[in-house]
Amino acid sequence: MFDHVTIRVSDLDASHAFYELAMSTLGFGEPSTDGHGFEWEDFSISQAGNERQVTHNLHVAFVACSREAVNEWWETMTGAGHPDDGAPGPRPQYSPDYYGGFVLDPDGNSAEAVHHGRAREGDNRIDHLWIRIADLEASKRFYETVGPFGGFVLAGEWPEGRHFRGENRSFSVVHDDRPLTENLHIAFPAVDNATVDEFHRVLVAVGYRDNGAPGERDYHPGYYGAFVFDPDGNNVEVVCHNR
Repeated sequence: MFDHVTIRVSDLDASHAFYELAMSTLGFGEPSTDGHGFEWEDFSISQAGNERQVTHNLHVAFVACSREAVNEWWETMTGAGHPDDGAPGPRPQYSPDYYGGFVLDPDGNSAEAVHHGRAREGDNRIDHLWIRIADLEASKRFYETVGPFGGFVLAGEWPEGRHFRGENRSFSVVHDDRPLTENLHIAFPAVDNATVDEFHRVLVAVGYRDNGAPGERDYHPGYYGAFVFDPDGNNVEVVCHNR
């Protein structure tokens, strides 16, 4: 479901240390780097700047292979001095077999290790996101419009949130009493360049703000993406890796 999710950080060294420990404890190994950031497959961090400000108030959950792995992860992270945001345990309000533990990253984002009582297919690092937004119906309309191009659908609703799901990953937009998520970049995969083109055309035509027309980017040969802002100003991309 996610091609990649990027957060901008205030201190790259501090966030690298945090996420390197978080990822290695879950068995995900070393990141790739271009000298300006670090990438663990579908999750990356990059230094914030004047034009790309720090990501705040995001919740990101990473895949754990067992309940014991969640416990170990939480103990390792809190033992290294990272603030607790919720001890490991069942969260049946989410699903009957949901088991997670939570800590805060150096910029106050909530990071979680989660196990759902079964193996998760694929090699993604991210299990799910929670994005806090200002207007549930506005965000629902936006992401329902993106969904056909990004490979996900509206899968559920509750009074404070709307849940979107792809093949085996998910995200939710949530409106509650916590501060809004800011300066998130989330990219969804497309099967071909034409899907990227149509995503941008449709979203801009119905009034969403352009943040980059379809075209090749210099991240690697064959990277073809387009960008729009969601109703809260987060940067949403659909991308095809065509070679």
